[in-house]
Amino acid sequence: MPFPFMKILCAVDFEDNSMAALDTAARLARESGGTVEVLHVVPIMIQPGAMPMHLDVYAAEQEAAKAKLIQIAKDHLGGVKYELRTSVGQPAIAILHAQKTLGAEVIVMGTHGRRGLSHFILGSVAEHVVREAYCPVLTVRPPRASDQTTDAPA
Repeated sequence: MPFPFMKILCAVDFEDNSMAALDTAARLARESGGTVEVLHVVPIMIQPGAMPMHLDVYAAEQEAAKAKLIQIAKDHLGGVKYELRTSVGQPAIAILHAQKTLGAEVIVMGTHGRRGLSHFILGSVAEHVVREAYCPVLTVRPPRASDQTTDAPA
């Protein structure tokens, strides 16, 4: 898949890290004239031992996500061709399915940078996608406060 990437899949969860990823995806699209496919996955919550709930239960969450995507597109995707998509399911699996279905040439997504126990308990969607994707995956983590430099007075 040669650069420039013309079809860019950007997975967002509405947190700062995914907004930084969306800004990166938009920059790639502007430079290449490509399209950003913005995907939000409403995660299915299944309690251990419980019966899976019917997907209609998540319809309200999916509609709310669509409204958020429209606002985010206005704020972050000026001058970029884009499509907004929502899905219900396990985030990593849904992202990988979207990549295959849409023929995305690159996936851009945020990472929380979890380590230790929180990583073990919560897992990592980004790690799963990086391991399983059939295309390059660009993970973006917003800078920490300690990473940001300030201009010293002259």
